[in-house]
Amino acid sequence: MSDYSEIPIIQDNDRSDSEENEDISYKEIPHNLEAEQALLGAILVNNDVLEKVQDFLKPEHFANGAHKKIYQACQTMIEKGQLVTPVTLKPFFEKDHMLADVGGGIYLSKLAASAITIINALDYGLLIYDLAIRRHLIDLGTEIVNKAYSFQVEETSKEQIEEAEKQLYSMAENGTTDGGFKKFKDSAIAAVNVIGNALQRKGDLAGVTTGFESINRKIGGLHKSDLLIIAGRPAMGKTALATNIAFNAAKAWKHDLDLGVPDDQNKGAVVGFFSLEMSSDQLASRILAEQAGLSSQDMRQGKLTQAQFNQLSRVAIELEELPLFIDDTPGLTIGALRTRARRLQRQHGLGLVIVDYLQLLRGTGLKGKGIENRVQEVSEITRGLKGLAKELHIPVIALSQLSRTIESRDNKRPLLSDLRESGTIEQDADMVTFVYRPEYYHNQQEPDAGTPEHMQWLEEGEKLLGLAEFIIGKQRHGPTGIIELQFEAEITKFSDRPLSPEYHAEKH
Repeated sequence: MSDYSEIPIIQDNDRSDSEENEDISYKEIPHNLEAEQALLGAILVNNDVLEKVQDFLKPEHFANGAHKKIYQACQTMIEKGQLVTPVTLKPFFEKDHMLADVGGGIYLSKLAASAITIINALDYGLLIYDLAIRRHLIDLGTEIVNKAYSFQVEETSKEQIEEAEKQLYSMAENGTTDGGFKKFKDSAIAAVNVIGNALQRKGDLAGVTTGFESINRKIGGLHKSDLLIIAGRPAMGKTALATNIAFNAAKAWKHDLDLGVPDDQNKGAVVGFFSLEMSSDQLASRILAEQAGLSSQDMRQGKLTQAQFNQLSRVAIELEELPLFIDDTPGLTIGALRTRARRLQRQHGLGLVIVDYLQLLRGTGLKGKGIENRVQEVSEITRGLKGLAKELHIPVIALSQLSRTIESRDNKRPLLSDLRESGTIEQDADMVTFVYRPEYYHNQQEPDAGTPEHMQWLEEGEKLLGLAEFIIGKQRHGPTGIIELQFEAEITKFSDRPLSPEYHAEKH
């Protein structure tokens, strides 16, 4: 924010007729010195006034430099438990030229003497704050204009727009007087409303559906403001599961919308899928393969009959109205992702964000390549994703790679410690889950054909065929545990699986 310290305190003077008749047109920087004087005078008369404004009003919000210093001195002394009066403040400003220009120590006495009432102190503080935000807007607007004029090859116009949007939304986040403590009554009412919504759904769901009854039953759906991590080694099906959840949530949203279900009771969501690894058409192909029941490999290689292609076309027409938006921009920064998510919520009512995957995002400020910098960068990313979930009041799912230490263990089932840069990911996430397919590792250990071990291996493989585990390693709002799912690799589709007591007993 620009420094407006030199804005003078203007004394009221009579204007001559000639001055009044002059047609002078200019735009004055937004400020209100009378409001600043009134607030400072109220604080000098009654120090308790500071409590009403100090949560949102900072010294830099004052337009006049002298007022800025007086407010800062008041804050410092009151926080130390000292009494603030014109007399106790005077030593702070004995050699300050800025206060000397407006009358020195006598000016402090005039401020206190002119304080008629402290009742309107909060209104004065809000006005000062609002005018400061307006000045900040002017600064930002000027910066945007100047950047647009100064053409730079390395920064495209699209990047300038995104940067401007990011700064505007940053102002929107910080430019509010809301915040601080909330009464337990208000928080309790909000919690009861969430529970009431679940009750109306017969206890079925308290958040956005995943499309899997077994998972919904365990976690109650995807909860607003939550960051959920889905982690796994390559070939476990992380992207497939995330794509299935995205499709299921979008389909449920359209279904409830068509039935006239109110938005606050809709069990689906408008989905924003940030695919940093796969292109949008590859992701769409997976969804089409799953819904048409066709092999994704056959689709890629063009090994379809005319009848299968016609079936695929019909499915594509049925799905084209789904509220599922895919952004496949590679190398996105966490700042750009948040900007695009905000825009999508503003335009289409975004209700769920999925990021594939976390380690492909970039931070905004760190340039180093060391391990320490990478940990800090991942920390910035996970905090940013959690902040996005809270800001937009929606669930955010982020996929994550696991370290290779799993491959050196006999038991390949993942643990929280297997997360790359696990400290920050585990700390910021409300839920950490893993995708694990024992069939994959079993198939890598095939003994020689014709041996007794091979027969035993075949029998074990039949039990594990298509089995996938959705492992809840951490959950702030509920229990951990293992949920069994069915995975059809050919069409990259997960589905609910009937409980298998024999396998469950073997695991535990």
